[in-house]
Amino acid sequence: MSDKIQHECGVALIRLLKPLSYYKEKYGSSRYGLHKMYQLMDKMINRGQDGAGVATIKLDVEEGTPYIDRLRSVEPKATQDIFSQINDLYLDAKQKNPETYQDAEWQKKNIPFMGELILGHLRYGTFGGNTIQSCHPFRRQNNWMARNLLVAGNFNLTNVDELLEHLVELGQHPTVKADTVTVMEKIGHFLDKENDRLFRFFKDKGLNNFDISKEIQKHLDVASILTESSKRWDGGYVMAGMIGHGDAFVLRDPVGIRPAYVYKDDEVLVVASERPIIQTVFNVDISKVRELNPGAALIIKKDGTYSEQQIIEPLERKACSFERIYFSRGNDASIYKERRQLGCYLVPHVLKAINSDLENTVFSYIPNTAEIAFGGLVEGIQDVMIKHKTDEILKLGQDISESSLHHILSQNPKVHKVVLKDAKQRTFITDDESRDDLVNLVYDITYETVKKGIDTLVVLDDSIVRGTTLKKSILRILDRLNPKKIIIVSSAPQIRYPDCYGIDMAVLGKFIAFDAVISLIKESGNASMLDRLYEKAKAELLKPKEEQINVVQEIYASFNDEQISEKIAALLKPKDLKADLQIIYQTIEGLHQSCPQNLGDWYFTGNYPTPGGTKVANKAFVNYMEGKNERAY
Repeated sequence: MSDKIQHECGVALIRLLKPLSYYKEKYGSSRYGLHKMYQLMDKMINRGQDGAGVATIKLDVEEGTPYIDRLRSVEPKATQDIFSQINDLYLDAKQKNPETYQDAEWQKKNIPFMGELILGHLRYGTFGGNTIQSCHPFRRQNNWMARNLLVAGNFNLTNVDELLEHLVELGQHPTVKADTVTVMEKIGHFLDKENDRLFRFFKDKGLNNFDISKEIQKHLDVASILTESSKRWDGGYVMAGMIGHGDAFVLRDPVGIRPAYVYKDDEVLVVASERPIIQTVFNVDISKVRELNPGAALIIKKDGTYSEQQIIEPLERKACSFERIYFSRGNDASIYKERRQLGCYLVPHVLKAINSDLENTVFSYIPNTAEIAFGGLVEGIQDVMIKHKTDEILKLGQDISESSLHHILSQNPKVHKVVLKDAKQRTFITDDESRDDLVNLVYDITYETVKKGIDTLVVLDDSIVRGTTLKKSILRILDRLNPKKIIIVSSAPQIRYPDCYGIDMAVLGKFIAFDAVISLIKESGNASMLDRLYEKAKAELLKPKEEQINVVQEIYASFNDEQISEKIAALLKPKDLKADLQIIYQTIEGLHQSCPQNLGDWYFTGNYPTPGGTKVANKAFVNYMEGKNERAY
C-alpha cells in the first residue's frame, strides 16, 4: 500500500494442556509455551508495531507464590524486548541455582512467566498515545484469585461514551475514557457479581471461606459473565481474557468483523488473529485450524476442558474485507487465492484503458503488499493473450511457418519491477519542504524499462486511501521513465467512508475519494447541498443510533464511479507530470466475487454492520463541515 495506515491489533492465547515437565522431556525446554508465543507474535508483527505485551498465569501454585506475571513494551522492537527481558530472568535463575534450575517444578515456583496460560498482544494505536499504559494486556487486580482479570483484544468500540455511562450507572467511578479499560471494567463488574453469587450460594451450604474460594474457581460461569458484559458493545472485536485462577476466554463480535482462529491437540490449545501463523508455528495442516464463530466465545476452564458457546446472537456475517485485501498475511491459502482473484477482476478495465495495446504496455506494482494481486492481474492478461495467440495461429491455416509461429508465441505481457522501495530511508528531516524531498527518495525506479513516449505504464496498488504518497512521490518518479501514460490500478474500491472497527481511517477529509466528490459538487454549483446535508446529519445525531441513516451516502449519489475516479486522478496529478494519468478502481462486485466470505464493505459503500458505524459516519461529516480534524468516536 502506498499510503501508510495503521490497523487492527494482533492477539494470541496459549493454554498448555500438559505439565511443564512434559514439554521439558519432549522438547528439551519447559519454556515451550513461551517459545511458541514468541513465534506467534513475531509472525504477527504486521498487526502491531506500536507496542506489545505478554501475561502468564501459573496454575495451582502454593499460597504466597506470585502466579500472575506481565510485561509490556513500547520499544521499537517491542516483542523482542519483552522476551529478551524474560530470557534474562531465566539466565539469572540458572546462574544462581545451577543444580535446581533443571527441575521444571522448581522453575515454575521460582521463575516468573513459567505459566501454563499465556496471553500475548501486538498493538497498533488508533487512539491514545504510544505509552506503556496503552499497551495490552490490561490487568484488574484483586487478592481473590477468581477476581483477577487480564484482558487483551483486537477491537474498536463505537460507543465508549455510552459504556462509560453504564459503568457509572452500575456505581463505578471510571478514571480513564478508553474502550479497553471500559471493556475490562465491564467484564470485571460481572466477574465480581458472579463471585458474589457463588460465595453466597456456598456460604449457605455451610462451607468456610477457604473452601468457598476453591468452589468458586470450579463453578465460575464465564459464559454468563460475557453475556452480561457484552450486551451494549457496538463494534468489531476479538476479546481475549484470563481469570486469575486459570479460566480463559476469547469472544468474537456477532458480525465477525475481526478474525480469530483456533487450534487444539493433546498438548496445547491456541487462539490467534491469523490462521497461517498457527499453521507455521505448530506445523499443522489448514484443516486443523478452524475459525471461531461470530458471537461465540471459546471458554477454557482451569482443568483444561473447553467449549465454544454462543454468547451473542450472530448477525449477518460482515467480516472485514480489508483483512483480505491488505491487512492479513498473504500466505493464508484463502487470502492468497482471493488477492489473485482481485487482480484478475481488473483485467477488462485495464484492457479498456490501454485500448488492448499490450505490445506497448508495461505492467508493474507498488511493493510489497500488492504483489499477490498483481500476479492475478498478469495471469488474467496472459489468459487474454493465449486466446489471442490461438486465434492468430488458427488464422494462419496452411500458411503456418516456424517464423510466423515464433512471432505469435513470443507475444507476452511486459512485466517489470519498475517501482522499488528503499527500506533504509528514514524521514528524519522535520521541516515540511525538506521532508517532501526526502519522501521522493523512499521509492525508486528501474530505469530503461519503458519505451519513452510510446509505452503506457500500468502500476497496481492494493488500495488508495489519501493518495499523498502517489502525488508527492510515486507519480513523479514514474514520470522519469517518460511513459506516454500512467495508469494506477487499485485492487480495492474507492475508500469513501470512515472505519470505526479498528482501522485508522476515521477522518473523512483524509480520503481522496471524498475530496473528489466534494470538488465535483462544488464545480456543479451545488455547494448548498453540503449545508443541507450538514443540518440533516446533525438532526440524525439527535436520534438513537439504531434509528439513524447514513447521510454521507447522499454525497456520492449524484456521481458515478468513473466520474469520481477521473476527479481523483485530476487531484493527484502533480502539475509537472508530463504523462497522462488515469486511475482505475476495483468494483464492489469484483470485491465481493473475489472475497465471498468477507463481505464487510462499509468503508467502500457506507453500509455499516452496526448502528454505531452509521452514527460515526454522520459525526465524521459534521466534523468535516465544522473543520474538526478528529476521529468521530
